[in-house]
Amino acid sequence: MHNKRKHPTRYAPGCCGRYAELDMDWINEAKRIFRIEKPEHFTNYTHCEECEEHDQTLNRSTIDSIGLDELGNPGWNPICFSSVEGKKYYMPSFIRLSLETMHSEFYLGQLLSCLEGDGKENKLYCACNAEQRSFITDFIEYIILHHTEQLEANGCEMEALKVQGIWSNA
Repeated sequence: MHNKRKHPTRYAPGCCGRYAELDMDWINEAKRIFRIEKPEHFTNYTHCEECEEHDQTLNRSTIDSIGLDELGNPGWNPICFSSVEGKKYYMPSFIRLSLETMHSEFYLGQLLSCLEGDGKENKLYCACNAEQRSFITDFIEYIILHHTEQLEANGCEMEALKVQGIWSNA
């Protein structure tokens, strides 16, 4: 990935993104970059009981309080039903959970699925601005470079590369 941005001085070997510093505060940077107003509703809550329940779950949580109790079950994940704005609102939470569970429940697998979306037709990618896209690209690059073992152990190395390709607009 060739990048023309000016870079901070401390990079992990091979990183070229602005945010790929080893000592990066990924969570607070995600909060800054994805600072948007909390949506009134996250899902098409009038569609069915499941959509309504997922909407209530996302509405009663905050960026700092939502956790694996709400998002940790891939088979019952309210984010799969969320609007793009809802996903953007909770992106700092996804980053936090991915980092916190890197050596345990491995939430990153769910984040990669969310970020992959419809591939090149990814609605979340299309809704993000350039800074948000760069942040996601650099976060995934950081994960690939510094958490290879966890990606491999969880069978996610190819998905991480695919997501990086989508978000870097390769």
